[in-house]
Amino acid sequence: MGDSLRTLKGVGDKTEKLFFKLGIYDTDDLLHYYPRNYDAFEAPVDIADLEEGTVKAVSAAVCSGVYVTSAKGRQIITASINDSSGKLSVIWFNMPYLRTVLKRGSQFVFRGRIVRKQSHLEMEHPEVFTPAAYGEILHSLQPVYGLTGGLSNKTVTKMIHQLLKNLPMYSEFLPEGIRERYQLADINYALRTIHFPGNMEELLLSRKRLVFDEFLLFILSVQMLKEKSEETPNYFPINKTWTTEQIIENLPYSLTGAQLNTWHEIERDMSGQALMSRLVQGDVGSGKTIIAFLAMILACENGYQAALMAPTEVLARQHYDGFLRLQEEQGLNFHIVLLTGSNTAREKREIYQQIASGEAQIIIGTHALIQEKVEYHDLALVVTDEQHRFGVKQREALTTRGNPPNILVMSATPIPRTLAIILYGDLDISIIDELPAKRLPIKNCVVNTSYRPKAYAFIQRQIREGRQAYIICPMVEESEGLDAENVLDYTRKLKGIFPSDINVSFLHGKMKPKEKNEIMEKFAANEIQVLVSTTVVEVGVNVPNATVMMVENAERFGLAQLHQLRGRVGRGEYQSYCIFIQGSDEETTSKRLDILNKSNDGFYIAGEDLKLRGPGDLFGIRQSGDMEFRIGDIYNDSEILKSASEAAAEILSLDPDLSLEQHRALKHYLLKRQENASDGLGL
Repeated sequence: MGDSLRTLKGVGDKTEKLFFKLGIYDTDDLLHYYPRNYDAFEAPVDIADLEEGTVKAVSAAVCSGVYVTSAKGRQIITASINDSSGKLSVIWFNMPYLRTVLKRGSQFVFRGRIVRKQSHLEMEHPEVFTPAAYGEILHSLQPVYGLTGGLSNKTVTKMIHQLLKNLPMYSEFLPEGIRERYQLADINYALRTIHFPGNMEELLLSRKRLVFDEFLLFILSVQMLKEKSEETPNYFPINKTWTTEQIIENLPYSLTGAQLNTWHEIERDMSGQALMSRLVQGDVGSGKTIIAFLAMILACENGYQAALMAPTEVLARQHYDGFLRLQEEQGLNFHIVLLTGSNTAREKREIYQQIASGEAQIIIGTHALIQEKVEYHDLALVVTDEQHRFGVKQREALTTRGNPPNILVMSATPIPRTLAIILYGDLDISIIDELPAKRLPIKNCVVNTSYRPKAYAFIQRQIREGRQAYIICPMVEESEGLDAENVLDYTRKLKGIFPSDINVSFLHGKMKPKEKNEIMEKFAANEIQVLVSTTVVEVGVNVPNATVMMVENAERFGLAQLHQLRGRVGRGEYQSYCIFIQGSDEETTSKRLDILNKSNDGFYIAGEDLKLRGPGDLFGIRQSGDMEFRIGDIYNDSEILKSASEAAAEILSLDPDLSLEQHRALKHYLLKRQENASDGLGL
């Protein structure tokens, strides 16, 4: 644990609360709040050489008055600047004080994005520097942090500067041999330089060390957890039953070969001597849920309880309704309960009592299943998803009178098998790599922003046919220096474009869980026809009626994530479509998006994406989805992941419980990180 943020000069109650919103609760969190990108401060260019869509600096004089006007509730500040090569219009928003700063004839360095307005170029919302101040940061890389409304990049940078100035030295915890073999920087150098690198070489060196640490600590935790699991016998003797065979026979569709193989592996595990820890990896829509339901039925037929934990209340309810439907269709008679944060105190008491007595056989819910005062009677199986990788604490929370349950983890993230074996080292892996025969392949297109009017007209036609659409934006709200679509402005814009009888609403991760649930339930019931959202819908509900997925600034997302988003449509009987709007026409971006355009196979996409990535392709795209590392990315950093895996194997073969002198610092650091972790990474 670090010190309180209040120990930093300039952090009062208001600023502290803004940091809390970013998940920064103390100085240690702040130190590990790495930049999401870097600004390269290059030498100023001539106005005549400026190009649309670039971020450039110009050294110029103010050659007009500074005018302040108002529009759409915000103040617009405009001025003209010139150098020996030409003249340029400059525009700012809500910065009226500039009128007193920018005197006619005064010389400044203006740095901002160049946009085209009608026939001329304009610089939008530039930063303003005195020539001397710009000279100090010239050729440097300046950090760009993820922000929240009310907290500027300047404030975060200032606080981190202050923190680093007074930071005591960390003791090195990696054995020297490992640091030398993998050419890893000293931990103190890495922690300081990641925030303020002098150049790209320093940045890559510090980043490599921090990514390596993150992967190594994760893999060590997973491997040590595996050793514990392998020593644990299966306390729930399970016999195969006819019931599951009859259900498979009576389903209104045939299971694919891959589904049947996976089912037989689960059946074999659950009836074996050792506890099951299995990952079922299957592309979006490959039919993992029915396999999970069969495993739960097998546990209950043997007289035990089974639980399924979903990441959201909406998804938990959907699984609950799905199980009730299956039960009715198949003539089953299990007692099923749904436990979420929305249950009233009285309902919770009743459900707890039914679970504790064993009356409730199938328990479906959110993380309430492990956080609340739930006492299980005889819990033999827990089904979860990759968002809820179970760490030591969760497994302990789920033990029933000392007996840990079998674990089944479902994953829709298409990770190449070589990486999956490292990341899910504590789990055996089953892959469902066939899609059910009835599924209509999704039709894809990659287009530029000029296609938008056609896309809106197409979405409107789909809605008139009774369908629904998702539109994904990379940001929640307008952000300083970022030229990308945001959810709030986009929703306002669409409400002006679509007729008033088409209900357009928005969803993003900063909303309260209750609000998110309400929106998703309304969308599922077709009370909302167009849902504008960030990637929070990636792990969303099943809305078979949604047939269009449109992604703005598709180049800002990783391919694995785009494929996950595409999986929100194509779930019903109707033809579905995915429109990727490309905000940048760079050749590498086009190449990447073309992979998605040509294939709907998540495993192929993940593999191809890995081939395209170069060592410099590190920032702005997060691929790893729910297995959220702070800095490492399993796709971009796959080589570092393999190195960390080798190192972990070597350390544990010499010293399985990290008790030797050379590993004591590593063990201490590992335990400290485990204590501080939310356990979401299975640490």
